Amino acid sequence: MNSIPNANAANPINMNDTYIIGPYVTLASYNLSPNSVIPTFLIASLSYVIILFCNLILMLTIILNKCLHQPMYLILINLPINDLMGSSAFFIQAIKQILWDSQPVSYSACVVQAFFIHIYASGTMFMLTAMAYDRYIAICWPLKYNVVMTNAHIMKIITISWLSCLVLIGVLFGLLLRLPRCRTEISQPYCDNPSLLSLVCENTAINNIYGLLTVALTQVGANGMILYTYLRILIACFRSKHYDTKAKALQTCATHLLVFLLLESLGLFTITSYRLRGIPPHLRRFIGMSTLIFPPTLNPIIYGLKTKEIRVKVVQFFRSQWFRIKHSRNIV
Repeated sequence: MNSIPNANAANPINMNDTYIIGPYVTLASYNLSPNSVIPTFLIASLSYVIILFCNLILMLTIILNKCLHQPMYLILINLPINDLMGSSAFFIQAIKQILWDSQPVSYSACVVQAFFIHIYASGTMFMLTAMAYDRYIAICWPLKYNVVMTNAHIMKIITISWLSCLVLIGVLFGLLLRLPRCRTEISQPYCDNPSLLSLVCENTAINNIYGLLTVALTQVGANGMILYTYLRILIACFRSKHYDTKAKALQTCATHLLVFLLLESLGLFTITSYRLRGIPPHLRRFIGMSTLIFPPTLNPIIYGLKTKEIRVKVVQFFRSQWFRIKHSRNIV
C-alpha cells in the first residue's frame, strides 16, 4: 500500500523535445456545482474535526494516564499519530480545492502531500502488524508476555516500524524527484506517487519496479503476519475453557479483522486501479479518498474507545469536566 506503482510506463521522449517545467501543478476538479460548494465544505470540515477529535482524545488519554503506559497502549498511540498525519495531508488540501476549485498547487506542496499520504499508508500497515504481534504474545503466550514485551523491546518495534516507513518512502520519492517533468495536470484531486509520475516524460521503469517490489514485500509481510497472528489467537480462544475470555477475545479479533480487511480492500483497489484500464476515474477517486477518510475515523473508535480501559478513562475525563463546569456555574 505504501508504494503505489505507476499505471502507465512513460515513454522516453526525444532529447530535442522541450520540457514544460513549472512551479505549479493543477489537480483534478471535484466538479461541484455552485450550490454544493458550501455543503461539501462543511461536510469535509466536520469530517476532519471528528478525525482530529477522536484521535487526539485517544492520544491524550494514553499520555495522561500512567496506568495505560503498557506495551499494548505504547504501540497503539502510534496509530492516531499516523492517522492524523495522513488525514491532515489530505483534508487541508482538499478543503482548499473545494473552496477554490482547480487552483494551481505548488509542485513542492504536492510532493509533501504525497509523501505524507504514503507514510500514512505504509505506517498503518506496520502499526497494525505490531499491534497484532502484541496481542498474539498476550493471548497465546500470556506467561511470557512481561518477559518478551519489555519497554526496550516495544521501543525497538516502534523505531523499526517508523524507520522502515521513512526509508521505503524516502527512496520512492528520491527516485521520483530525480526525473524531470513535462506535464502539469494531475488526474486525481490529491497528490500521490503515481499521479506525480504521470507528470514525467522520461523512462520510469526503475520507479515502477521499485514500487512493485515494495508493495509486494510490505503486503505479503504485513498481511502474512497479521493473518497468522489472528488465526493463532482465534485457535487459542476456541480452546479456552473460559467463556467470558473466549467471547471477549473473539469480539475483539473479529472487529479488528473487519477494520483491517476494509483498509486492505480500499488500499488494494487503489493500487490495482492505476494498472487496470476501464475503471471509471470517479470510482478510483472515491475509493482513494475513502482510504484517507474511513480508517482514520474508525481506528480510534475500534482500537481505542472500544477498549474497556481507555473507554473508562475517557468517560471519567468528560465527567470530571462536566462536574467542574457545573460547579463553576453554581458558584457564579
